[in-house]
Amino acid sequence: MNTQPCIECVPNFSEGQNPEIIKRITDAIESVSGIQLLNVDPGKATNRTVVTFVGHPEKVIEAAFRAIKTAGQLIDMQQHKGEHPRMGATDVCPLIPISGISMLETVQYANRLAQRVGEELNIPVYLYEEAQANPLRKNLAHIRSGEYEGFFKKIKDPAWKPDFGPTEMDLTRGATVIGARNFLIAYNVNLNTTSTRRANAVAFDVREAGRVLREGNRPNGKVLLNADGTPQVLPGSLKHVKAIGWFIDEYQIAQISMNLTNILETPLHVVFDEVCEKARIRGLRVTGSELVGLVPLQTMLEAGRYFLKKQQRSIGVSEAELIKIAVKTLGLDELAPFNPSERIIEYNIAQKSVPRLTALSLNAFSELTASESPAPGGGSVAAYIGALGASLAAMVANLSAHKKGWDERWEFFSDWAVQAHSLQQQLCTLVDADTQAFNSIITAMQLPKASSEEQQLRKAAIEQATLEAIRVPYQVMQLSFAAFESIAAMAREGNPNSASDAGVAALAARAAIRGAWLNVKINAQGYAQHPEVMQMLVAAATIEQKSQDIETEILQCVESHIKL
Repeated sequence: MNTQPCIECVPNFSEGQNPEIIKRITDAIESVSGIQLLNVDPGKATNRTVVTFVGHPEKVIEAAFRAIKTAGQLIDMQQHKGEHPRMGATDVCPLIPISGISMLETVQYANRLAQRVGEELNIPVYLYEEAQANPLRKNLAHIRSGEYEGFFKKIKDPAWKPDFGPTEMDLTRGATVIGARNFLIAYNVNLNTTSTRRANAVAFDVREAGRVLREGNRPNGKVLLNADGTPQVLPGSLKHVKAIGWFIDEYQIAQISMNLTNILETPLHVVFDEVCEKARIRGLRVTGSELVGLVPLQTMLEAGRYFLKKQQRSIGVSEAELIKIAVKTLGLDELAPFNPSERIIEYNIAQKSVPRLTALSLNAFSELTASESPAPGGGSVAAYIGALGASLAAMVANLSAHKKGWDERWEFFSDWAVQAHSLQQQLCTLVDADTQAFNSIITAMQLPKASSEEQQLRKAAIEQATLEAIRVPYQVMQLSFAAFESIAAMAREGNPNSASDAGVAALAARAAIRGAWLNVKINAQGYAQHPEVMQMLVAAATIEQKSQDIETEILQCVESHIKL
């Protein structure tokens, strides 16, 4: 497992119309070795580009510094016009922890970046979100209030002294906000209207901040006050949502532009449905939506499951199917194509990483297995056979969930499909894990052994690599054995027309267990007395023995459904 810390950076630059300027900024980012540029999302109407890149924290803050410096050299805020609120050439630059790093550590990197930008580039810098200690200055909207034009006066207010850099607003570069935050989704919902006022009305209905109450509920009516003199506010229906309405000339539609700041509590699909309902009440219709930048895989999968459940359909389907239903229901492809490999952060990172065996075609995998290379070998093949067994169980469950006349049982079969599909995914990861474990043994054996110290290090490395090479096929046995539960359920209660599929699933699970058992034993040679290996050998032998009986029972059940 990769334990290297990784953070994401999503700077927003006040230029969305000149591709040459955008390219020079992204070139500056990519000039730092080890950085992965994931997405560049320019908006012509907003005249703003959102860039997403990831890497080791040290690399990320260096790339961010170079980008901020380049943007300041190329963008003149005196000439900038756009629909989106902004205060500088680099308007905002958040750091987001992805893996192997805490929020506290990410805050420290944000402070280092902010200090360097303020001192070396002489740009006023404000900290926000988790990086800001002052609760009154955490909110980006509060900091940016007044925008570029109003900041020449605002920056002189002692309450708005920058955290770093000069207390003079930079004429051409403006000011910059840098911070650390959790994953935020920038999300726009499209309406069948050109009215910004009506879009704003829906935005006020849903956003957490709601709307200020006025006499007679008129836009120009007198603001109603509380006893303490503060304005009366009617909160919106969605927590952790910031929203405004605007008109996009490029598409000739009005949109509700939102930031979803806590997708765990208020997920994307809930926001979409709520906006649809509030728009309907006001006589409007949602025609689609768009994501700005990247989105986590889990967000899309949850949306797909949510919409399938509303249709009373099985959710135990592939990631690709879940994403497809999410894209179509949310209308994410209305204004432009939505490519999951580019727009989903995990997919985007993966396609720039080492190719996986499971990404190969069936023919390519079989040809590679047949080659002179010892890997992939029997362990990877056993894992894949197990995955196919689980896949067949999921297939029978999904077919049964959608069988005519079985509507009342769709949820029962959906649950089995989910369980089988989860096992299939886990077994697929072990296809690559087995080959990686074998390669680790080869690497360890190639370590130098000239001195006694080198010999000890080499021996320890070989032992650790070998233990992993035993663990992987043992996991294949465990997962394939677990698949028998859903296979047996489908043999008993699934669509009888698919009984033979359940039978093949049982045969595949049994073959995977038997094949993985052979790999456990051959890799355990010389380590049979190791405490961990001893435990695995005993447990694996039990699995192998029980699996034969279970396979026989399932096949008998399958045969009972087949009448010649």
